[in-house]
Amino acid sequence: MLITDTKQTEIYYRALLDRNQNYVGIFYVGVKTTSIFCIATCRARKPKYENVEFFSTFKSALDEGYRPCKICKPTENSNQAPEEIIKAIELMNKEPKTKITDYELRLNNLSPEIIRRWFKKHYGITFHAYQRMFRINNAFQEIKSGKNIINTAFDTGYNSLSGFGYTYKKIMKKSPSTNLQHDVILIDRLTTPLGPMFICATKQGICLLEFVDRRMLETEFKQLQTQLNMKIIFGENEHIKQAKIEISEYFQGIRTHFTVALHTPGTPFQQTVWECLKEIPYGELTTYKRQAQRINNPLAIRAVANANGNNRVAIIIPCHRVIGSSGELIGYGGGLERKKWLIEHEKSHSQNQTE
Repeated sequence: MLITDTKQTEIYYRALLDRNQNYVGIFYVGVKTTSIFCIATCRARKPKYENVEFFSTFKSALDEGYRPCKICKPTENSNQAPEEIIKAIELMNKEPKTKITDYELRLNNLSPEIIRRWFKKHYGITFHAYQRMFRINNAFQEIKSGKNIINTAFDTGYNSLSGFGYTYKKIMKKSPSTNLQHDVILIDRLTTPLGPMFICATKQGICLLEFVDRRMLETEFKQLQTQLNMKIIFGENEHIKQAKIEISEYFQGIRTHFTVALHTPGTPFQQTVWECLKEIPYGELTTYKRQAQRINNPLAIRAVANANGNNRVAIIIPCHRVIGSSGELIGYGGGLERKKWLIEHEKSHSQNQTE
């Protein structure tokens, strides 16, 4: 939202002049004369106080028509994990079956308090809860492959079978011995030029890719777990790793087609609409009306629009390439400014490739 308190904006302006690292992600400054927005540490020439306005989120700045600064890249750098967080995750990945305690974090010159606050802000859980999900996911995969439950429990760092069983059931909602017929949905986070996104995948493929501030995100999580009869837990698989690479290449303008596998549960009609979306060429646009005609159901314009709105895999299934018959940008869960940005991004790189 726009920050209107004069004392607060004066503090933020001083932080902008000082390039104060402590205010990165706290405010976003829109420069009226250039229509760009920045973070506190931007190296660009500083604007006059009367030519700026401050926002509490980058989405608010986007909604007001500001573009991300190409120097400080606010939607990326304000959400990237600090070095301290990266080191903590590296410790966890090095020993995925071992619990990293606060004491061990301090031995590595890491602050448990800072790490806890960052994970609560960006994931909604603590670092220790994040670790538990990774350890239980490892245990689930091992048990499913035939490993003994008792050995798995102790190998995962638990001192008792009851403690392992309690944690496993709390996360997976079923005991280790009765949950083998179900797979899990893994969820991770990635940063893009338009802000952070959540990405989910099963062993079959990507099933969700959404901006973290999407209004219906919690509903989508619930629907996905119900439809697939799987629990969402934090983790990463080969599909997520591949998708991260392809999404990065897309935003660099060097990828126009995605090859990562998808797993998109939905009605037969929704599946037809989503397949139609994937056929829209990179850099081109269509309308809901033409989309309905293309699937041989010309009267289903509203139903097509609803199916587009139920697409959970943003960008890869490109519902942003569909506009109103009048040429108006309508109907995008990530926000119309993001839709506009994606369309202009593809148009620009599409033209570069044909020149």
